Amino acid sequence: MSSFRPNKRQGAQRRVPVELHIERLSDEGRGIGMHDGKVVFVANALPGETVSASIHLSKSRFAEAVAVEILDAAEQRVEPACVHYGICGGCALQHFHSEAQLAFKEALLHDKLAHHSGGQRYEKLPVISSESYGYRRKARLAVRYVAQKERVLIGFRERQSAKLADIDSCVVLDPKVSRLLPELSSLIASWSCRRHVPQIEVAVGDSLPGQPSHALVFRHLLPFNDDELASLVAFGASHGVDIYLQPKGPASVHKLWPRDTPDRLYYRLPEFELEFAFHPLDFTQVNAEVNQRMVARALALLEPRSDEKVLDLFCGLGNFTLALARLSGHVTGVEGGDAMVERAQENAARNDIHNTTFLCADLSRPPAEHAWLQQGFDKVLLDPPRSGALEVLPAVIAAGPERIVYVSCNPATLARDTEFLVQHGYRLQAAGAMDMFPHTGHVEAMALFVRNEGKRA
Repeated sequence: MSSFRPNKRQGAQRRVPVELHIERLSDEGRGIGMHDGKVVFVANALPGETVSASIHLSKSRFAEAVAVEILDAAEQRVEPACVHYGICGGCALQHFHSEAQLAFKEALLHDKLAHHSGGQRYEKLPVISSESYGYRRKARLAVRYVAQKERVLIGFRERQSAKLADIDSCVVLDPKVSRLLPELSSLIASWSCRRHVPQIEVAVGDSLPGQPSHALVFRHLLPFNDDELASLVAFGASHGVDIYLQPKGPASVHKLWPRDTPDRLYYRLPEFELEFAFHPLDFTQVNAEVNQRMVARALALLEPRSDEKVLDLFCGLGNFTLALARLSGHVTGVEGGDAMVERAQENAARNDIHNTTFLCADLSRPPAEHAWLQQGFDKVLLDPPRSGALEVLPAVIAAGPERIVYVSCNPATLARDTEFLVQHGYRLQAAGAMDMFPHTGHVEAMALFVRNEGKRA
């Protein structure tokens, strides 16, 4: 049995396949087996399976391979929904049953926390999940003209390759964007500058009355001529997609069509009666369904009250901040870039919220000198990048919050930071995984820390 279509061009360069028994999964979801006394990480392999695998990288202590034939399949193996799976590198786990993916991600999180929580018992929260296809609202699609094919390829790289996969659809992308891929390919192929359009940034919002829901940002290294600009406008008009151009860095992005309209998309958090405006290049969560459930869980864990001051670190455009403001006395949101601080202020005004303050600060460095930390906070929410929040945690503890909710996109740094918090007067009370990126090895998580009685900085 095999539901995997390996890259034939790569396969011709590989060794004769070897038979491997897969014992477990690595953190990113690859199978782990042994060959010649060496650990082998095997793509497209599941625990308990026997596979025929081609090794494409061999080091002194480990090797990397791809399973090209499944000799004895696991019960959790399913047929991938995508016809390009196995060639395109955009997804890694479509061969793994969705429920089994959730169990794997949940176990990975709790295993890491078990090693760093000081043996504390805590509540294991249910995994937050969503529909596993058509969920992706943000993407950076590579673009490449291939002369041999006389075609423009748009999408993601091939597995173990810098080459672009030849795809005409993507089952995890927003369905409208997926349907547009062939027409985008034909459009760009018709241009004289087709070799100089390296990427398209995709941004999708909610479908709200009278508001745009889809935007495409075209990165171009040479100016478009008048005919090319006209074709872009026609494409946007016929498909109901806002068109942006990016001739240089992010600051050069500007709207081509429709003219004289705000450069914004929108999404809602209905439970909190909030509507957010964002620029297509702003950071927003890729999975709207998970985001709504994530915000609701964060507030349920933090338990903000109308007489409390709350601190929201790495606040972005206010995704958590404004929901917190609905229930808190005052919320201070801190973000590392001026543009996102301005966007958060814009969204507070948009929602007629007046009990927030937004500040810009570099949270990758110890922020002891910042005056806003001296006022003390009753509750703190953190949503740091993959590198975690270790630099800012001493200041968080000094602020003396009763509760801390930590939203993480990297279980490893969450576990590391858990150890720090446990060592400094907090206990891990609850934690759970979130599947923001189905069919990939990415694991998001949320944890609640509560100050031990009698412990105050």
